[in-house]
Amino acid sequence: MKRNSRIYIFSFGLLVLASCSLTKYVPDGSYLLDEVNVISNQKEVKTGSLKSYVRQNPNSKWFSLIKIPLYTYNLSGRDTSKWINRMWRRLGDAPVIYDESLNLRSQQELKKALNNIGYMGASVKSEKKISKKKLKLTYIVSPGKPYIVRNLKLDIKDSKINAILKEDSAATKLSKGMMFDINVLDAERQRIVNLLANKGYYKFNKEYITFTADTVRNTYQVDLTMHLNLYQATPQDEPKEHCQYKINKVSFITEYDVLQSSALSSIEINDSIHYKGFPIYYKDKLYLRPKILADNNFIQPNHLYNERSVQNTYSSFGRLSALKYTNIRFFDIQRADSGLLNCYVLLTKSKHKSVAFELEGTNTAGDLGAAASVSFQHRNLFKGSESFMIKLRGAYEAISGLQNYYGNNDNYTEYGIESSINFPRFMFPFLSDEFTRNIRATTEFGLKYSFQLRPEYSRTIASTSWSYKWARQKQKVQHRFDLLDISYIYLPWISTRFKEDYLNSANSIFKYNYDNHLIVRSGYNYYFNSIGGVMQNNTTASNSYSVRINFESAGNVLYGISKLIKQQKTSNGDYSILNIAYAQYIKGDLDFAKNVEIDKRNSLAFHAAVGIAYPYGNSTVLPLEKRYFSGGANSVRGWAVRTLGPGSYKGVDNNIDFMNQSGDIKLDLSMEYRSKLFWKLQGAAFVDAGNIWTIRNYETQPGGSFRLNRFYKEIAMAYGLGLRLDFDYFVLRFDGGMKALNPAYSSGKDRYPFLNPNFGRDFTFHFAVGYPF
Repeated sequence: MKRNSRIYIFSFGLLVLASCSLTKYVPDGSYLLDEVNVISNQKEVKTGSLKSYVRQNPNSKWFSLIKIPLYTYNLSGRDTSKWINRMWRRLGDAPVIYDESLNLRSQQELKKALNNIGYMGASVKSEKKISKKKLKLTYIVSPGKPYIVRNLKLDIKDSKINAILKEDSAATKLSKGMMFDINVLDAERQRIVNLLANKGYYKFNKEYITFTADTVRNTYQVDLTMHLNLYQATPQDEPKEHCQYKINKVSFITEYDVLQSSALSSIEINDSIHYKGFPIYYKDKLYLRPKILADNNFIQPNHLYNERSVQNTYSSFGRLSALKYTNIRFFDIQRADSGLLNCYVLLTKSKHKSVAFELEGTNTAGDLGAAASVSFQHRNLFKGSESFMIKLRGAYEAISGLQNYYGNNDNYTEYGIESSINFPRFMFPFLSDEFTRNIRATTEFGLKYSFQLRPEYSRTIASTSWSYKWARQKQKVQHRFDLLDISYIYLPWISTRFKEDYLNSANSIFKYNYDNHLIVRSGYNYYFNSIGGVMQNNTTASNSYSVRINFESAGNVLYGISKLIKQQKTSNGDYSILNIAYAQYIKGDLDFAKNVEIDKRNSLAFHAAVGIAYPYGNSTVLPLEKRYFSGGANSVRGWAVRTLGPGSYKGVDNNIDFMNQSGDIKLDLSMEYRSKLFWKLQGAAFVDAGNIWTIRNYETQPGGSFRLNRFYKEIAMAYGLGLRLDFDYFVLRFDGGMKALNPAYSSGKDRYPFLNPNFGRDFTFHFAVGYPF
């Protein structure tokens, strides 16, 4: 207690000392802008969205609590010729000095924002509270009564467009009784532009749409009229109806260089072919099959111009690994009163072949090692943008303590080869070209083989896969369907001593996972990200959420065949193929993550994940690679990876037991406060909870089974701090977790390490790449 008291007193002293120096570099007669608030005297108006209109904000706070960047700046001396002073100033933030002109501008911006959402009589005033050289600023917003649209009229001078808008009237954002919100009016303008862009109106823009608002005297009502004006190339021209454009011709130019002149005449081409009416121009040799170009193009001759087709074409060609850039251009060839467009799809070739080398260090429970790999990739194997990869890998690890115990093999070695080929289309027999063209999926086939040699055993793992991926809704939703995934695990040699110590015991988990076995599975994965994109970097400055659902099953078809042909079971009581038992199970996972922005530097992130897997039929135990583990950098961070659970299981004599510390059910809950510190450095404070459980009551995992009347008592808890180096394209993460509640104990100080912390016993350090969720 005395030691903890000293720490608290020392920390408090540092804070007091830092607070005394907050105004160190605030000039006399000036004030440090210490705090800014926006409040409204009407609860209907939320001030959260108004804060962005304030033009001067105070110094940032770490974790919304302490102005560490300002404290850091104030550590510097006044002599800027010294490097140490320059360093403190670069790392910190200079004090924000209150500026009256920015205060007045903020009031104007806040009032303008209120006017824009219908509060035309709004007023804003500021109040200042000064204490020594610090100033607290409060903006008091008085919105007043909002203006409401009483009547709504449409003045559409173009007859064709008028007919189109009438057909789509249900989608309008305007209605009688709505607030007179300028933002909604602008959104309606953009909606009409988007609608017409998909109906052939290539040159139409928002400037042709205007509004007239007449207020009714002594009321808060508005008569609103939307005007859609006729086309004029110049103010002197006679107004006329807007032209609907048709696509005249679509041409492909495959040798476009973005670094050269943009003029079509400067592109180097010396040959051409025609395919289904599409001219294709190239130099020397056409590197993509004509069918690939035609199938990925959605801009069709003799059809009205359609912006959606243009974007679909961009998206479709952007998926092709054989291409680096895609640029689509249109040229107007006006003929009489009709508008025609010639379209040119300009393609830039990527580098098709590459070789990569990788070196990595490994550390398995203190045993150090190294791995190396070399890979070759071809991004256009059959001239259809097929991506082919082959990779060779070797690894070595020095294992301590097992050499003289199990056999003659001194260390761990691994050799492996893997290969995959990815086709940028949905490949399956009997499907029409139209279906495969519209779904825009990718098909992947993979092969993998590795041989592992340890002091205890040697193992061979071989697998093959056939899967599909596709995305919709601006890549917010992504799907993956594993049609077939076959894994074969074969152990040609096992040490006699290892068999005696582990495999001849009653431990069914050990026995099963050191027998030869076969896994034939299928699965489906659904992923939704509210931001969109392939994978968004979940940093502090965004409001977003994601949902991931995964389901897989294995062995059901094989089990049905075994039953159908009345196959005899083996001596172990299971069915087999070529004397190899196959696994049978179902498994489902649900993962949810949400990021809530507090301000530009701080956010709260939440994560919840649950999974359950059930072995049945031909299996009583899940394969080890399909079982759940808890603890580690992405789970309950007070425990090292694979050291928590299942349930209240303590391990063997309270020591780590990797094989038995696995389960069939998993629960993970996390909350993390993230704060931008300085440069690329971010900080985090987190609380984690979770555990794993088994469905069946295994003798070698006492206390590990899931029971409704006690599982909530077996949820482990941890807390900690983390640092992250965010380089945008990758993140280095350092997390330190402390145990708070240990379910391995039913009572006493060992169960509640939060009340009796022991750094040597309860602390775990994690290094990882990427955010935990």
